[in-house]
Amino acid sequence: MKVYRTDEIRNVVLLGHGGCGKTSLVEAMAYVSGVTNRMGKISDGNTISDFDKEEQKRGFSIGTSLIPIEWEKAKINVLDTPGYFDFVGEVEEAVSAADAAVIVVSGKAGVEVGTEKAWELCDKYNLPRMVYVTEMDLDDASFRQVVETLRAKYGKVIAPHFMPIRENEKLVGYVNIIKNAGRRYTGIAEREECEIPDYCMDYLQQYRDALMESVAETSEEFLDRYLSGEEFSVEEIRSAMRTEVMDGDIVPVAMGSSVQAQGVANLLSDIVRFFPSPANRECVGMNRKTNAIYEANYDFAKAKSAYVFKTMVDPFIGKYSFIKVCSGVIKGDDVLYNSDTDAEAKPGKIYTMIGNKPIEVSELFAGDIGAIAKLNTTKTGDTLSTKNTQLAFAKTEYSVPYTYMKYVTKAKGDEDKVSQALAKMMAEDVTLKVVNDTENRQILLYGMGDQHLEIVASKLASRYKVDITLEKPKVAFRETIRKKSDVDSKYKKQSGGHGQYGHVKMTFESSGDLETPYVFEETVVGGAVPKNYFPAVEKGLQEAVAKGPLAGYPVVGIKAVLYDGSYHPVDSSEMAFKTAAIQAFKKGVMDASPVLLEPIVSLKVTVPDDYTGDVMGDLNKRRGRVLGMTPTAGGKQIIEADVPMMELYGYCTNLRSMTGGRGKYEYTFARYEQAPNDVQEKEIAKRAAEE
Repeated sequence: MKVYRTDEIRNVVLLGHGGCGKTSLVEAMAYVSGVTNRMGKISDGNTISDFDKEEQKRGFSIGTSLIPIEWEKAKINVLDTPGYFDFVGEVEEAVSAADAAVIVVSGKAGVEVGTEKAWELCDKYNLPRMVYVTEMDLDDASFRQVVETLRAKYGKVIAPHFMPIRENEKLVGYVNIIKNAGRRYTGIAEREECEIPDYCMDYLQQYRDALMESVAETSEEFLDRYLSGEEFSVEEIRSAMRTEVMDGDIVPVAMGSSVQAQGVANLLSDIVRFFPSPANRECVGMNRKTNAIYEANYDFAKAKSAYVFKTMVDPFIGKYSFIKVCSGVIKGDDVLYNSDTDAEAKPGKIYTMIGNKPIEVSELFAGDIGAIAKLNTTKTGDTLSTKNTQLAFAKTEYSVPYTYMKYVTKAKGDEDKVSQALAKMMAEDVTLKVVNDTENRQILLYGMGDQHLEIVASKLASRYKVDITLEKPKVAFRETIRKKSDVDSKYKKQSGGHGQYGHVKMTFESSGDLETPYVFEETVVGGAVPKNYFPAVEKGLQEAVAKGPLAGYPVVGIKAVLYDGSYHPVDSSEMAFKTAAIQAFKKGVMDASPVLLEPIVSLKVTVPDDYTGDVMGDLNKRRGRVLGMTPTAGGKQIIEADVPMMELYGYCTNLRSMTGGRGKYEYTFARYEQAPNDVQEKEIAKRAAEE
């Protein structure tokens, strides 16, 4: 592949609901542009972008893939993203590297939740966008319905510039609204002029009027001409549209069929024509040496720098760090410095990727996207620059995983293999997290949803040949006391020669501080217990609070006072006093009305207004206390509630089901509270059965 200058590059992310046709569209783009000589099918598992075995098995995208396409003297770096919400981290990676977005909408399914989420992402990252309505070859697809729904949601910015010509329920051509002319498909990327059918005229006039109105608003001169009834030339319309698309004032709507590769050539031309090159986008970092703002702005004349926006770890082809060049021109023999890890590396070779196929290139200009192999000390979010000009670019904000399950290895001795495999998968997937919960002797796997975790387990089996079972995690309960107890505990053992003797009298009561396991005081008078044994008593407490006598959970909020006891001049030892203290603790806690405490989280649920009643009702069923609601942008509400941690198991799936995928939630640990009697009894019984 030849080297492209910054102004010849377009970085485009494909966004949309799961199953709307993004991967099929990429396949058609690759075919029409000559990257491939035959179109693959998702059902056959042979598309360029869904190269992972797991994707082929399931028939949908799991990761973002890069497919560079050469079209009209430009290079379009197409980033094909997953549509399912469990893989939002992959989407966020792609969006952070893109300069514009094509939102793909199924002409059959219409505007879906994924369409709305795609629009919100474009707003967040300030991305120019266009909408592409696919599946127009299907008899029940409706371009008009999609346009009307989009207009109702997003207003006058929606501007169709193509509309379908259909005969006998088939897509046979299109009307170019800019040129006010009909075209009939004659072959791949080929068409001929034709008459505009009468049935298209009504909507054509509506769409054209809306488009001309938008064009007129780009300048006073255009507005005067428009009001005086003057026509704009095709070039004037396109030039005005480019300005408006870049500013977000127009969102063009095109259409076609990926299966028939119809409308795809027009889309590629529109991407080159209307979307900005990186040279039109800002890119600002920080000079680590001077702490000054560094305006990289994709200027190829400045010092070399690149941002690592994605990592691919493949057992067969190795590790690739995907980079977007922020400034300068990066070549294989450059020495790149990673200031995040204080390490230097010489890439040796620079690649562009076509799916999982690396294609070597001699250099990458500022704004281009490529990949470097075997950067072992580099991870997603790092900045590569030179040692003379050490730069750092802001790290992308990724969604936080809140769904978790514990995992258990099926084969004994596989723990290390699983741990190493998960480390590789976490390097690749920014929304996957492993937490070792030593307190409950479990390892927790965090992801964006149940499907995400299930696919992780499946990948471990297929890629790394290790099997795990996902199970419901244990909740980190605590134990404490509500009353005061007074205990006399004596440990006495005679076994020939020196015996063991330790005797303590202690009181136990609540300290009022649930953050601290215990507070130890001694008020011994007259040397009943020598001072040198006080540390042994405290050591006994320290050991005992780790596993409470009620249900084996850590104990918190205890105040223990050693006020008396006795010792033996020969048989007493630290060990004996430590054991006596442990015995005293167990009896003292059980005598002081022990209770289980459960973790409570502060939950924030963001949902459209229509779903607030359902969500609040569901939170009440989960023993949640709703604290209030705050209206937020886009007709949504943030519901705040305190909810027991154990009641949030499976909440991700439930919330998506209740809100049609529109709801999202986050939580932070708040405090511990006394668990209700029924919860406490179940937990004690469960622990007793496990022992």
